[in-house]
Amino acid sequence: MWVFVMLNMIFADTFSVGNAAFLKQLMAGRAGEITITPEFLLLAAVVTEVPIAMVVLSQVLPQRVARGANVIVSVLTIAYVFGGDLAASHYIFIAGLEILGCLYIARFAWRWREADRRVWVFTT
Repeated sequence: MWVFVMLNMIFADTFSVGNAAFLKQLMAGRAGEITITPEFLLLAAVVTEVPIAMVVLSQVLPQRVARGANVIVSVLTIAYVFGGDLAASHYIFIAGLEILGCLYIARFAWRWREADRRVWVFTT
């Protein structure tokens, strides 16, 4: 589900760049009310990396830690989604899917039992 959420996040941003008005703002170094600085881009990269890392961490962390991490990161990701362009119809649609995905992750993690866990084993 984390891959599903991340792909939707990527495409929401990709489609936003297709909007001429938004692209003009980006070219001027702004995104709505936000000035795009190197520090902002670093913060955005860190915040975006957390759900990406959950793809792997969900599998390798101890089950109890993974459960808590999935619930917490789901809630934080939903908050991050609300920081997007809620005026754009494409963003609202995709954000809805992202939120549903995060809610599914949180619900699944909350009810997660050790017996439900599928650990991926990588061998060389």
